[in-house]
Amino acid sequence: MNLELLLTLVVLVILVTITGIFVTWFYFLVYMLKSFRESPKLQQFIDSSTRAYTKISVIVPARNEEKYIARCIDCLIKQNYPNFEIILIDDSSEDGTWRIMQEYAAKYKGLIKALKCEFKPNGWVGKNWACYQGYLHCEGDLLLFTDADTQYNFQVLKLAEYYLWLQQADAVTVIPRFLCIDLWTKITLPMLSVFLHTRLSALRVNNPRTKTGYFFGSFYLITRSSYEAVGTHKIVKHELVEDGALGAELKRKKFLIRMVRGEPYVAALWARDLHTLWHGLRRLIIPIYSQNKNGTILITTAILFLLLGPFILLLLSIWLSFSLSWVFPKLNTADNLHMLDKILTTICVSTVVLMFVCSTVQSRLGMFQSSIYALFCPLAVSIISSSFVSSLIEARKGGVVKWRGREYHVTENSNTI
Repeated sequence: MNLELLLTLVVLVILVTITGIFVTWFYFLVYMLKSFRESPKLQQFIDSSTRAYTKISVIVPARNEEKYIARCIDCLIKQNYPNFEIILIDDSSEDGTWRIMQEYAAKYKGLIKALKCEFKPNGWVGKNWACYQGYLHCEGDLLLFTDADTQYNFQVLKLAEYYLWLQQADAVTVIPRFLCIDLWTKITLPMLSVFLHTRLSALRVNNPRTKTGYFFGSFYLITRSSYEAVGTHKIVKHELVEDGALGAELKRKKFLIRMVRGEPYVAALWARDLHTLWHGLRRLIIPIYSQNKNGTILITTAILFLLLGPFILLLLSIWLSFSLSWVFPKLNTADNLHMLDKILTTICVSTVVLMFVCSTVQSRLGMFQSSIYALFCPLAVSIISSSFVSSLIEARKGGVVKWRGREYHVTENSNTI
């Protein structure tokens, strides 16, 4: 095989590859726009009925949340829902979280209960154990599980309960507005959300024909009967991403769950700095590796290919253009190669631009932040890719995830953490 034919075959292979990547990113963009447009919105469901309101138990587990929990409780106290209680559970905090809980419980007797979580048994993740303890001490027929760093509009309980009642659903989860308080999260989360949004959109979760089930930990409202029937938090006691796992389990067992957009009503922190962002990304990969090693490797490889591929192939196309012009100027088929290389470069540039557009869409419509952060797309790609690679390497050694001041060890042959 002569050099000219070899170069032609190489260019064709690269061209087919980058075309496939371009089509995938185009699908991401189209699906995201469709999801943003067609997903149900919480503000569409205003309750004008006259009926009895089911008691809601709001269960708030917290570990080392003294900076955020007072604001969370203040938002909950102001809810216009007429029948609810708040259960605060301290998960072995080492700061002033427990003191703040006690102060609120003393001030709002009859509305707020504060519990010191019992010692966590082996096999349980701390938050999951705290959620379960909250359930054991609650009285409501509806349970709202939420995070201690979440903020709420005063109408959200009433809107969510009405939407659940209207849909005759077993559970409702509200898509929050993610508050990005540090630069690293503002840069990284839009690109990560392209994948999460496409895979876990309301269109998939609400479609009974799909197997996709998911809860946002910042807000999921579930009937007590459904929660008990599915097995409570016991069935996800070992899961680091317990909200997603619980939602998936309900969907698998044919319970009716609904996801609704509620960004004007619920706001949540995804990460607080580079450290929590890094370990939050690792938290997505390491636990599922122990359950499906080959599947996790394939999915991670595909994500890395989609993230890094366009930039690598763009550099390769530039190098090829240089080589054709200066290193191989006398090739008989140079004109054909130049034409193929121009097509290759055009598609590579178009794919990179498409990635920036996807990140911009998520920044504006998902994060509600300035589009300027989408310009740092290559840096976001680097952070996500390096974190995922690091997670796979760590997972092969047994896996250690640092989360909320604890270390969780994950092994290939066990789900015990």
